[in-house]
Amino acid sequence: MLPEIERQSSQRFASQAAEAGLSPELMSQTQSVPALLAANDDGRLWVAADARGELVGFALVMELGLFAHLEEIDVLPAHGRQGLGSALLEAVCEWAGSRGFSAVTLSTFREVAWNAPFYARRGFAVVPPEELPPELLEIVARERQKGLRTDLRVIMQREV
Repeated sequence: MLPEIERQSSQRFASQAAEAGLSPELMSQTQSVPALLAANDDGRLWVAADARGELVGFALVMELGLFAHLEEIDVLPAHGRQGLGSALLEAVCEWAGSRGFSAVTLSTFREVAWNAPFYARRGFAVVPPEELPPELLEIVARERQKGLRTDLRVIMQREV
């Protein structure tokens, strides 16, 4: 179910896909089930369910040196704006703090309302490009290699 949540969630970008450098190919890519299962086994995956117990969102983290890096957070559009994304984000931050990480980091679109502004309201700050450590520079390079417009994106961080 999680790849389908990711697929549906990405449709929020449909109207801005071209400007954001999101090709139809990028828009259709999802995390693989084996990768999600491995993250679950490692304790790096959180899911949100509705009142009936159906999965409606998830957050996925990778361990990146001193940082817990939020790879992805998705909520089905029909369940958006109900606090699920915020709850998933807080669970990730609490986990990161309990595991001894110094911060939670992420890469996101600068201008999209439910991206950088969403995270800024939750205590994340933009890390200036000249201050990015090698691990985060590698994230930016990987995104560029995938075809994302990294000039429209920022790395953000929240101390935990």
